[in-house]
Amino acid sequence: MKINSLSKILIILSLVFGFSSASANTIKWSMAGDSLSLDPHAQNEGPTTQVSRQVYEALVTRGIDMSIGPQLATKWKAVDPTTWYFFLREDVKFSDGTPMTSEDVVFSFIRAQQPTSDFKEYISSISSVKAIDDYTVQIKTKEPNPILLNQLSNIFVMSKAWAEKHFAKAPQNWGASQETYASVNAMGTGPFKITLREPNTKTVFKKNTRWWGDVEHNLTTVELIPIANAATRVAALLSGEIDIVTDAPVQDLGRINSSGSHKVESTPQMRTIFLGMDQAADQLRSGNTGDNPFKKKEVRQALYQAIDIEAIKQKVMRGNSASAGIVTFPGVTGYTTELDKRLAFDPEASKKLLADAGYPDGFEVELRCPNDRYINDEAICTAVVGMLGKVGVKVSLNSQTKSIHFKELGEKKADFYMLGWGVPTLDSHYVFHYLYDTGASWNKANFSNARVDELIKVMEGEVDLDKRNAAIAEAWQIVKDDITYLPLHHQVIAWASKKNVNVPIRPNNEPLFRFSSKN
Repeated sequence: MKINSLSKILIILSLVFGFSSASANTIKWSMAGDSLSLDPHAQNEGPTTQVSRQVYEALVTRGIDMSIGPQLATKWKAVDPTTWYFFLREDVKFSDGTPMTSEDVVFSFIRAQQPTSDFKEYISSISSVKAIDDYTVQIKTKEPNPILLNQLSNIFVMSKAWAEKHFAKAPQNWGASQETYASVNAMGTGPFKITLREPNTKTVFKKNTRWWGDVEHNLTTVELIPIANAATRVAALLSGEIDIVTDAPVQDLGRINSSGSHKVESTPQMRTIFLGMDQAADQLRSGNTGDNPFKKKEVRQALYQAIDIEAIKQKVMRGNSASAGIVTFPGVTGYTTELDKRLAFDPEASKKLLADAGYPDGFEVELRCPNDRYINDEAICTAVVGMLGKVGVKVSLNSQTKSIHFKELGEKKADFYMLGWGVPTLDSHYVFHYLYDTGASWNKANFSNARVDELIKVMEGEVDLDKRNAAIAEAWQIVKDDITYLPLHHQVIAWASKKNVNVPIRPNNEPLFRFSSKN
């Protein structure tokens, strides 16, 4: 007897999850990809931070409404333009029962500034961190920093004693495939603790009974079960084996919503999807031209105008995206609707631009994309390949799991690549500091502009908001005119869950299970 595809999926699910239903105080959570590391300073990547934030905490944090408020610090003050004092809670314990003091905060900040940290750009303005007493921390910046609190909300505090005991004083060197105790174990002050870690299979969070905060949830356990295949992920949700999916496939939203026992919630996400091009290499690694076409603005513009973003929105994203003209989104300081307007889709103009640039017959190049990180990432890249082919650019698609994709980007193996960028600080400085600053860690386009570098310095230290905003506006205009990147769209996220599961959706796509419940 033949077993149909759905039956096969359900058999697989029964083997993975077992036949017993989840208890009322357990939420089973799924998304396409897993956390890349449990080390809270190793990888500045969305799903990785989502996992860290259940376990680790920062001096300040963003709430459900995304506003900054107290967390490990109860209050703070600036005593002069470059000196801040943070006053810590005195009742905080790590999940192993040891008290948290200012020494742990100082250790964590120094650790997050190390070369292997992917968070060092957040706090590059900090010149020193000092323990004044057990519960007072002094932070000095090189110059006045108007967005310091925004940045600190993403620097997690670790136990100094725990890290030293387990030889994890420095962040994991994720790019070199290093494994450390801290990359596969976690011990923080947050509302949950990790009791089981099986990378790419299951991570179990248990309620931390030593947490200092008010318990606003009724959960004892959260289980993260990453499922890369979209159809399998949806089948697991609809069959009841999964309680919530925080990256529900757009093609299945109607089917999920029509289920009597499920619901779908959507919101614009704080993330822009774009394509990058290495503009510094003398010749393409994957091309056939003997040079690097991406060095020429005409070529970058030709690719831009060959992409029919409305077709991608309607056919690939099912209407769940917003076309982008820059690599940031509404709500970020420096964003304007005028900047966000795209160049017209015009394949004939693209062909002329390519011919004028010396490539009348186009050229060949490889496009590298993840297949388990962004919404329909591989499908978007497949559509782009077809569109560029129509203007003579022959693109081969290299689609890989995000762990390989990001690692090989770090190893400078990509001529042409997809990346998505969120802005946790809600300030344009974050985008420029990571993506446009000469030599920045995620500036894989190898863009370098002396004036933009100067303007980034103004963003970092100017407290006169009019002058600072003028610097941001000028920088955006320069990089938009340069066509440094090819912006595609701002994501719209959809979370799908059982109707009895309540996890507040947030535009940064981070669930906070301390505010969640299962009825």
